[in-house]
Amino acid sequence: MLKKIDRGAAFLAKHAELFWCPNCQSKMHYQSKSLVCQNGHRFDLAKKGTLYFLTHQVKTEYDAAMFEPRGRLIKAGMYQPVLEQLAEWIVPGNLLDVGCGEGSFLAELNRLKKNPVNVGFDISKAGIYLATNQPIDAFWCMADLTNLPFAPASFETILNIFTPSHYQEFKRVLKPGGSVIKVVPQSGYLKELREVYHPGQNYSNQAVIERFKSELHVQAQTRVTYEYEIPAENRLDLLEMSPLEWQVDPAVKARLQADPLKKITIDLEILKGN
Repeated sequence: MLKKIDRGAAFLAKHAELFWCPNCQSKMHYQSKSLVCQNGHRFDLAKKGTLYFLTHQVKTEYDAAMFEPRGRLIKAGMYQPVLEQLAEWIVPGNLLDVGCGEGSFLAELNRLKKNPVNVGFDISKAGIYLATNQPIDAFWCMADLTNLPFAPASFETILNIFTPSHYQEFKRVLKPGGSVIKVVPQSGYLKELREVYHPGQNYSNQAVIERFKSELHVQAQTRVTYEYEIPAENRLDLLEMSPLEWQVDPAVKARLQADPLKKITIDLEILKGN
C-alpha cells in the first residue's frame, strides 16, 4: 500500500494541469513531489500527501473536535437522502469539493457513485489531515476560496456544501457547461438543536439562495426535508458537529448531554447552476 505522500505525488504527476500558482497565476508542473510554477514558486507535498496553497495565515475554529463527530454522523446516514440527490446530479469528471472539511461528504458520494477525479480543499489543516484518512482516491489541499490554486476551465462540477461561495472564482475554474451544486440550510435545519442552543432565534438563508440565482443559471432546484432518527451512539456527536454550539452556556450543553436529542430535522435547499 502506498504511503500518503506517494499517493499525493502520483496524483500530481498525473493531474498537474489542474493547478496554477496562487502567487502569480501561472501554470505549474510536477517536479519531485512538488508543484513548481514557471516563475519558480514551489509547493512541496507534506508527509500526509497534501499541499498548502494559502498565501497568508488563516485562523479558524473548525478543528478535529468538530470534524470528527460530523464525520461519524455523515457515515451513520444523517445526510443519506441529500447524498443520493447529489449523486444523481453530478456528472462524472473532475470534481472540486469546496470547504471539504474532513472529506466525509466526498467519500460517501463516491461510495454511491464513483467519480474519476476528486479534489477537496479547506482552510482548516485539521480537516484536511483527517480527510487523508478517507477511503477514496482524492487529492486534498489547503487553499483560499477567493484565490483558488486551480487552472481555468478545470472542473466539471464544484460541490459547495454548507460553505461560502466565491462565484467569480467558481466561474473561472469551471469547464464550459460545468455546474456548481450548492447545499444551503433551510429554516427547519437542525431546528430541535437550535431551539435548545438559541431559543427564539429566526433562521433564514434566503439571501444566499437569491445570490446563487443571480450569479448562475439554475438548472435544477429541490428542497429535501426529513426527520432523522439519531443512533444512540451518535447522539452526543450531534451536539459537537457544528458551530451552533460555539458560545453556548456550558449549563445548557450539560443539560442536553444528560438528555440528548433522539431525532433531528434535516431541511436543505439543493441548487444546481451553470
